Amino acid sequence: MDLGTRVALLLLLLLGLCNAHYDLVRKYSVKTISYFDTLDVIFSFILIGSTDFLLEGDMLIPRTRNAMKCLNSQYSCLWQKSSTTRNVEVPYVLSGKYGDAEKTTILGAMNGFATATCVRFIPRTTEVAYLSIEPRAGCSSLVGRIGDKQVVSLQRFGCVVHGIVQHELLHALGFYHEHTRSDRDQHIRINWENIQQDYTNNFYKMDTNNLNTNYDYSSIMQYGRTAFGITPDSETLTPIPDPTVPIGQTQGMSNTDILRVNRLYQC
Repeated sequence: MDLGTRVALLLLLLLGLCNAHYDLVRKYSVKTISYFDTLDVIFSFILIGSTDFLLEGDMLIPRTRNAMKCLNSQYSCLWQKSSTTRNVEVPYVLSGKYGDAEKTTILGAMNGFATATCVRFIPRTTEVAYLSIEPRAGCSSLVGRIGDKQVVSLQRFGCVVHGIVQHELLHALGFYHEHTRSDRDQHIRINWENIQQDYTNNFYKMDTNNLNTNYDYSSIMQYGRTAFGITPDSETLTPIPDPTVPIGQTQGMSNTDILRVNRLYQC
């Protein structure tokens, strides 16, 4: 087989894989607001603060519950408290592919929870349920505790930032994006006509437990106002009644984010 034939066959193989991946994503993309079905597919995207900083991480995740409202009492979607320390312990494994500076950033973001909440991220020993923090493509996380190994993807370029790490860890603790909370229509307007068609699922409203806290435009879980816009200047999220309110930031957890963690986990 000559070189030209080999290259042609390789290109056909790659094209077939790409088409198969596209068909899978299209098949399981969230098209309706149904988070109580047997199969609930969650795409976790991150786009916070500014149109100058855009990272997308997506995962097809079969779910059996809403992360902030555990539907099955026999299966907890929250991480458990230690009977000895009374802290919420979240075991993790940190990939050796990260450099020292990146590890310091990730551990520092974890430590931010320890100084403000009862959540403690602890190195995994033999625990079955744990976070595997890996430099895969993009920034993404499962939502809540699934009871087994669950990957938190923090791509080395762009994702290993204090606020973004905390954003993904909050997903792992059971929190959705701020603009999807159940009472969002009283606080923010979704400009559907300005959203890229393939990403409208990132703006569907969820049936969330808001823990008796106010809507927080400064939450680390809040998208920026041009998230997934059809153009860089297309405003997809508009605060109401005051459209000038700043939204989205990447510095780290807000005071309300911290309050919610403490209330959800009864710290």
